[in-house]
This record gives sequence, structure tokens and C-alpha cells, in this order.
Amino acid sequence: MTSLELLAPAKNLDCGIAAIDHGADAVYIGAPRFGARSAAGNSLEDISRLCDYAHPFGVKVYVTVNTILYDDELDDTCQLLQDLQSIGVDAVLVQDMGIQELSSSFLFPRLHASTQTDNRTPEKVRWLRDLGFKRVVLARELSVEEISEIHREVPDVELEVFVHGALCVSYSGICYASQHCFGRSANRGACAQFCRMKFSLVDSEGREVEHDRYLLSLKDMNQSDHLEELIEAGATSFKIEGRLKDVSYVKNVTAAYSQRLNDVIRRYPDKYCRSSLGEFRYTFTPDLRKTFNRGYTTYFLHGRQPDIASFDTPKALGEFVGTVKELRGDSFNVAGVASFANGDGLCFFRPHTSELVGFRANRVQGNRIWPYRLPDGLRPGVRLYRNNDQEFERLLSKPSAERRIPIRLALRAVDDGFELSASISQPNCQLSTVNCQLSAEHQQAQKPPHENIIRQLSKLGDTIYTCSAVDIPDDFNYFIPNSVLSEMRRALVELMDNGQWIMDKSSSKVSSDNYPLSIVHYPFDYLYNISNRLSRQFYGAKELSAYELKGGDGPIMQCRHCIRYSLGYCVRHGGQRPTWHEPLSLVLGDGRRFRLEFDCKNCQMNVYAS
Repeated sequence: MTSLELLAPAKNLDCGIAAIDHGADAVYIGAPRFGARSAAGNSLEDISRLCDYAHPFGVKVYVTVNTILYDDELDDTCQLLQDLQSIGVDAVLVQDMGIQELSSSFLFPRLHASTQTDNRTPEKVRWLRDLGFKRVVLARELSVEEISEIHREVPDVELEVFVHGALCVSYSGICYASQHCFGRSANRGACAQFCRMKFSLVDSEGREVEHDRYLLSLKDMNQSDHLEELIEAGATSFKIEGRLKDVSYVKNVTAAYSQRLNDVIRRYPDKYCRSSLGEFRYTFTPDLRKTFNRGYTTYFLHGRQPDIASFDTPKALGEFVGTVKELRGDSFNVAGVASFANGDGLCFFRPHTSELVGFRANRVQGNRIWPYRLPDGLRPGVRLYRNNDQEFERLLSKPSAERRIPIRLALRAVDDGFELSASISQPNCQLSTVNCQLSAEHQQAQKPPHENIIRQLSKLGDTIYTCSAVDIPDDFNYFIPNSVLSEMRRALVELMDNGQWIMDKSSSKVSSDNYPLSIVHYPFDYLYNISNRLSRQFYGAKELSAYELKGGDGPIMQCRHCIRYSLGYCVRHGGQRPTWHEPLSLVLGDGRRFRLEFDCKNCQMNVYAS
């Protein structure tokens, strides 16, 4: 039986609790410092509270400490790791190999290799496994075949894959564009989203190929229809991106993927199970079209695809709701089946300019919409999108899910009293039974006791449990006062709330001796991200070489996305032969240029600072 984990983001405590309620098997949350989203840090107190809420469900809490570190931050990082250990987090995601040195001095919870460590080959994953990492978060760019190859080559490490959310255009961990342009390091949690900016594309003779387009901006990932393929390839954890997203995003996306994961398990009940406990009831129907998205793509899941970028806008499109049918005065109507509400956020691409124009529905009557004023460019036949659904948001603003663990109780008489036990009645659950005993006199009942016993023991109230059945031997004929039954029930619930019976306490203490470097082959020293003395010691390097400290002459981005291919000019993939002369350059509005190198041997595009 393979356990499958749905891993959801938590910007804060409220988002973490919402993720758990809506179907997450694990959540990842930022530490107070040193997380790859510096704007999403959380206090130790809130992380501790999240652990307390998560662990009775068997849900795990992972904390991101996945930036590169400077020497004057090592002591604080060491203290942070020990604090996280003391509050019971289940794993820490790391990028900086200096943390290997820090954690070698004490028994530390599991270490996961963040996607920031650039994990795209079996050799890299094997190297990380040999260092003691229990899990590796794979690069977003990998195909099913590449994931399967990694699993075949390194079957004894957990593979975590991204399945939903925003896409970085560069391989994670080796993007230095934000640092180069704005002094804001992506490896330090301060990415300025260089890839969501407008560029013109010019050739070596200065001829403009494309003018002011978002040539590095990708659509959002959506693998909801391909979970079974990823599972078969060897992935066991399915990660939703979004530590900067709000609670409604977390609720909707987590619920949608939880249902899809359960669908797979229902088809293969003898092969797969969820890694946490609970059944869910929702007050809404999850719909990924209604959550922030730039349009969806499966990215490189099945190899290179032509339509992965969003050249016209980096903003949210939302769901397609129909086409404009006619304009009449200060209103228009929509041909389609969608229903609208006052306040809906709508948008369309202005004809002939590809500019995204957004507006709100001031008043709605059926399929007729009155904006505050009709936007320029709105014409019959224009495709209309909704990026804010007021009715859907209203549902998500309220309590919208309930998570309960189904248990089966059993009562029996023992020599000096009674024993009450509980077992999980969730399918495919292989956990041990929890039981408690109470010393009491065996007093024969005057009338059949079963009905009253079942009623009293089933009163689980506002606990996280729901009783599916109470098993009592047919010949059980003892009177037990209601107060005694309540005491036994409370004692059993306390034992289950403890959570120890469903917690994975394995650790990943790592030896610091003789780390192998042989499989890491970066042509430029700064790509190792060596920014402190412990990382330098780890690699046996002569100096600190991180781009943030010294800069570098190599690429500031390495991308699987290829502009030449996306524009239809990759001859190797059947495109037309270009008329421009290379090298091509991206040019920002302020005139800064970035040379493109097309590494066709590795099917990769590199971006250089000119």
C-alpha cells in the first residue's frame, strides 16, 4: 500500500488550518526567517499551533528554511532549527548545504531538499539521497518519463512534485535575474518577478521581432487530470504552489485536488491510500477555473508543448464565461450558460492590441450586464472571462468544509472493569487500535443495555471524530452508568488527540564526513550558491562564490521554456526557419538588454545579462 500526500501551502496559520480542513495531508509554511517567500514568514507560536491542529489528523507540517544563508545568519539559523525541532515540525525544506553542517550536531527532524536545489536528474537525486535527504522536491519542468526514470534509478527516496499554481520560468535555485536587475535575490526570498515584465525581442541587427510582450511569463500549472500518471511514475507527494495566496485559493484548490486524489484511490483501493486521516464535507463545489490563474498548462508533463506561455498578460484570466452578444446603451449581454452576480470581476482582450482590460459588473439581470461604464474595445464576439466570482467568493468566505475522522468503537468486559477501543474505519487505514480501560464493578443490567451504551459512546460532539459503529458482544449484559461511559469516551478521545499512534517520528541525522561532489557539474562557480563558511566547507570550495556576493559572467536564467519554439521558429520541432539573425536579445522598457542563448543540444534557453 502506497501512501499518497496532498501538500498544500500556508501563508499563515489561518490558511494552514483551512488547508487541513479542506483535504491536505500535509502543509508547508514559512519560518519567521530564511524562507524562499520572505513576505510569508510566520511566528514559532503560530507554527506550533498549526502542528497542534494538524497532528491529530495525521497531517504533517513542513517548514521552509530554503534560502541561502550568510555567515552572520548561521547562529540564528541553528537556533531556529532547534526551535522548530522542539515544537514538533515534521520536516524542514532546505536549499543551503550549510544546514547539513548545522544539523549534524543534533538529531534533527526529516530534511527535504527544496526544489531550489535544482533537482532534475537521477544523479542529483541520488546524491541528495546519499546525503541523508528523505525527500527531494523535483524541478517543475520534468516530464512523466523523467520522473519515472528518477524513481527507477533512486527508488528509496520520496519524490515530491508540483501539480498546481504559478510557474517560474527559470529552473528554481539558479535564477539571478532579480538580483542582477534590482538587488533582490530570489535565493534569499525576495524575487521581484522579472519574468512577469514586458520585453521587446530584437535580433543582432536591431530589428524588432516582438514588441512589448510578456515573453517570459508562463501560464499556471494544472495537473488535476494527470495525478494517476504522476503516481504511476513514482511521485508520492503532490504540491500546490501558493504561499502568497489567500485563504479562498487554498480552500478551493486543496478541495479540488483532494477529491481527484480520492478518485484515484477508489479505482485502486488495494494499491493506494491517503497519508492522513479524515473524511470531508464541503459547502461548495470545488472549481479550479474560479481560482486565480493565468490560463492553465500541463507544462512539460508530456514533453515540449507550444502553448505554455502567456505572452499577452501576466494577470489572472479566470474562467471563460461566454462571448459578448450585443451592446445596448450602457449594457451588454453575454452568449453562454454562465450566471453572473453584482460585483463580478470580468475581463477581455482588447481586439487588435491583445491588451487585457478588466472591469466590474455594476448590475446584473440574467445574462445582461451593466458596468459602471462600458470599457473601450468591448465588441460583439469578444471572448469574456471572469476573474472574480462574487457568489463563489461569498461561499468560501464562510466555514466551507468539515473534516472528521471516522472511528469504530468496541466495548468489552475485562477482569476488573471494561475496555473501550477505537479503530479507524477509513478505507485502507492500517493503524493500530487505541484503547483505554476503566476499573468498575460488573453489575448485571435490568434491561438490555446496548441501545443506551451506543447512544452515549457515539456522542463525540465537537471533537474531530465521528462514530461509524459501536461493537458490543451479544452476551454483554452489564449496567454502566452514563457518567462512567462519558468518562471512558473522554479518556479515549484524549488518547487519540495525542496523535502519537499516527505520527511518523523517523529522523534524518546526517553525517558530515566526505560529501561527494562528483555528480554536481556546474560550469560557473556561482551556480553552487555558496554564501557562507559552512557551505564552502561542505563543497570544499576555496571561496564564497554566490552570485549575490560576487556576481558572475554566466547565465542569469536557465529555462526549459524557449521563446524561439513558442513563436514557431524551432526548426528541430517542425517550425519555420527564422529570418532574423541571432543572437536575439530581450529588451526592457528602460533599455536594459538580455542576450538569449539557445542550447539546442540540451533543449534549453539561457538568459545572459548584456
